[in-house]
This record gives sequence, C-alpha cells and structure tokens, in this order.
Amino acid sequence: MLVVSVEVSDAVVTVRARTRSGLPAGCTGCGQLSGWCHSRYVRRLSDVTLADRPLRIVLSVRRLYCENTTCSKVTFAEQVPGLTVRYQRRTPALQRLVQDVGIMLAGRGGSRMLRILRIRLSRVAVLSQLMRVPLPPLVTPQVLGVDDFALYGDTYGTLLVDATTRLPLTLWEGRDAERLGCWLREHPGVEVACRDGSLAYRQGITAGAPDAVQVSDRFHLWQGLSRRVQDIASAHRGCLPAALPPIDDAASAQVEERVESTTANTRAERHALRLFEAVQALTRSGRSHSSVARELGLNRRTVSKYARANNWQEVVRRPPRKPSTLDSYLDYLQQRWDEGQHSAKILHEELQAKGYLGHYQRVKMAVSPLRKGLPIDEPRERPPSPREAARWITTHPHRRSPHINDRLPRLLDHCPELRTAHDLVRRFAGMLDNRDATALPEWLDDLVNTGLAPLTGLARALREDRDAVAQGITTPYNSGVNEGRITDVKLQKRIMAGRAGVRLLRHRVVLIAHLRRRYADQPTISPR
Repeated sequence: MLVVSVEVSDAVVTVRARTRSGLPAGCTGCGQLSGWCHSRYVRRLSDVTLADRPLRIVLSVRRLYCENTTCSKVTFAEQVPGLTVRYQRRTPALQRLVQDVGIMLAGRGGSRMLRILRIRLSRVAVLSQLMRVPLPPLVTPQVLGVDDFALYGDTYGTLLVDATTRLPLTLWEGRDAERLGCWLREHPGVEVACRDGSLAYRQGITAGAPDAVQVSDRFHLWQGLSRRVQDIASAHRGCLPAALPPIDDAASAQVEERVESTTANTRAERHALRLFEAVQALTRSGRSHSSVARELGLNRRTVSKYARANNWQEVVRRPPRKPSTLDSYLDYLQQRWDEGQHSAKILHEELQAKGYLGHYQRVKMAVSPLRKGLPIDEPRERPPSPREAARWITTHPHRRSPHINDRLPRLLDHCPELRTAHDLVRRFAGMLDNRDATALPEWLDDLVNTGLAPLTGLARALREDRDAVAQGITTPYNSGVNEGRITDVKLQKRIMAGRAGVRLLRHRVVLIAHLRRRYADQPTISPR
C-alpha cells in the first residue's frame, strides 16, 4: 500500500508516495518475506506523461533485512509491483513505451518522437534500450523461406522467414551455402524449404537439411521466364513496330524507308553505327566481351547488346515524339496554312485567342515542315519497348486491355520467334494454374528445340533443379512472405539512412514484426 500526494505545476506533475511500514516484502535474493526495516531511501522515477506534462514520482521505500541466514543478501530494497524495477529509473509503462518507439523508429526518429511525448532521451539512449530488448525464442519452423536482399552496394544478406507464421527468424550478411547449412544443422526439423533458383541456397539446404523438400518459388520461376522473353524481344527489336495500327500509304512508305534505310543520318545513328562496327569487328576475332569493353571504354552490358544485335538499327536510340499541348490545334494550323497564312507569329496569336497557352517557338517549329513542302509532323504512337512486349506476352489473356489485344496479334503474326515464346509462356502458365507438372519434361524439351538462346539457357537451368521446380508448380508453398519481409527490411534500412549494422538491423526486423503482431491481436476499445 502507498500513501500518495500530488503536486501540479506548469512544467511537471510530481507524485510523492511512501510505502507503508509494517507490511512484509519479498527478498530480491531468496524471495522470503521480511518486515524487519533497516532504513529508508528515496527513489525518483519517470512515468508516462499526464495531461501533456512530464510525470515524476518521488517514492520513499524501505530497505529491509533478509531474515534468511543462508541468503547472500543482508539487506534488500522493497519493490512496488507494476511501479518499480530493480536498477531502473523508469516505470514499466514508460520503459515499454521507450522500447516500442525505439523498435518502430530506431535512434534519431525515436528520440524525436519521444520528445513530442515530452520524454527527453537521446538517440544513443534509445538505441541502447532497443538492443536490451531480448529477441523472442527461436522456434524451428516446419516450412522455411530463404531469400537474399541487398544489404549495401554489392553486398547481399540472407533472410530466413517462418512461412507458416509469416514472422522473420533471423538474417545475416552474405548468401553462401555454408552459413545456411550450419544454421539448418543447429535447428533441425525443417520439412519444407522455399527458395529461388540460387545454387548457393540449393547446396546449403541439401547440406544442412537433406530430408527437407526443396521448393523453387513460383514467382521467381515466372520472373526468370519473363526475363528470357524480354531478351528475345530485344533481339528482335526490328519487329516491334509491326504492333502499331496500320497507317496510310504515304506515311507507311516513310516509316518503311526510315526503318530499312542503311544510311545513318542523325548524330545518334552515326554513333550507333560506329559502335556496332567496332564491337562486331572485335568480337568476331574471338575477343571476350570484357576485353572489348576495356579497350573501347564501354560498359560490358553495352558491348553485349551491340554484339547480340544483327544490325545497327536494332540498338540505335529513337526517342518517341512526346505529346504536346499543340497537338489539338494541328488541324487548324494546316487549314490556315492552306488558306495562305504563313506567318508563325500571326498563327500563334490566333491560337492564343482559341486558348493555346504554349510558346511561339512551338508554333514556329510545327509549321517548319510545311515551308519545305512536307506534311505537318503529327503525333504518332511509338512502338512498344522490349519490356512492354514481354509484359504483353506474359499477361493473362483475360487481364489484357483492349489496347494490348489490338496490337499483340499483329506483333505475333509478324515475328515467329515471339509467337513461339508466347505459346510456351501460355503453356507454362497453364501448368501453374492447374498445379500440374506432368507436362514439364516435354515443355523443357520444347524450350531447347526452339533454338532461341535465352530459352535454351533457361531450360538448362531448370533441368538441373527439376525436382524443386516441380514442387514449386504443384505445391502451395512459395516465398511470397519472404518478398514482403524483404520490403520491410529495405524500409527499416532507409529509416536508419542505411547506417544500421547487421546486428541492429536483425534486432529491429525481428522485433518489429512481433510488435505489430502483438498490437494487431489486441482488441480495439470503441469510445462510448
């Protein structure tokens, strides 16, 4: 029992309390009750704010003798349940608040949040309290998710997640097989392991949990196939304009002449032609892409792109014409030009009277082709990029927009290679939808028989991991929960400006997931 008095000022609320004499208290060493008072001393505690004012508790407690002669303690200080903790100058409620804020916002952000709550604590103190929070006991999961994430620069880390509870277990720097194998041997009992196509994780799971069923994640399988389709579209870039709707004969002749022309007229085309000839000459002599890149001062990916191209037109950059506020006035400009008005200044004034807010130079550039006897440069739809073409092919037919349904058949009719890739993608999608891997061997053979290098390489990689691929197709297990947790890891890294070490990052990632689960499970009290 406590005797309490309260003092309120503009700056702080002070509560003075005193424990009653005569009531026995348990020894902090052996637990035996004792009422033999030795002396008293005053403890000063901080508590959560009250009425937006800091709350200070001045508590007078007894120091008691321990009457147990075998106890190592001679005297001990009594504790008030729910109010005091040994060696702690914060109440349990305030300590939980500091720890939760530190888990959610880390050091600097946590310090600022506590300052809003009228609790002054430095960022170092917040981090210290955060690292004092013990991690929850690790329970070996039956279904384990393994995935990597970018830690910083070219350094990667490994994240383990319980796929059943969707809670992170641990993370560490690196993505080697030995570390994963050691962790699995120290925590036996994993029955299913979901992973991507990484050889390191495959070897680590085989070494650490040889009886576990390995599952190659469906998302990564689909992502790998989509990338191969994009590579095919990049290699057949010249076919992509065929997806556009047909245009009139004159414009069609101009487009065909521009596509089939072998003369480099613009600066970008001449640059692409020079690089294409240089790269092709060096690669035909047997040089590797890396050595060619060093000699020409180019990136290795650029060299690979020029080496794969059949002609320089496939790699030249053709920036599309961007939409302009003048587009809706082009018909009026053509009409006035035909009527004999050839002054760009007067035309600009007339357009301003009609609501045009653009600059005079835009009008001057628009009518410049008319002065040369050429048609006005009307906006045209640009061809799809290789990435867009791959997205068209990999999108489910029922989810394709009318825009895609109008253009994709033209593209597939014009390019047999993309037609083959489209058919193979749809067959693999059918296996995923039906969870049936019976046709997988035949599908892999068809990948090889296409003669397309990207699909042949994919078939080789999937055959080496065929059992896990079949499990990924037929079983409901996947690494989707890992992808969500990796997004959370990246968020925590950005909150800490990327300066968090692995130990602090592991502490926050594990604790923040349990903290969210704890508050999500608490019932919501609605106001009356």
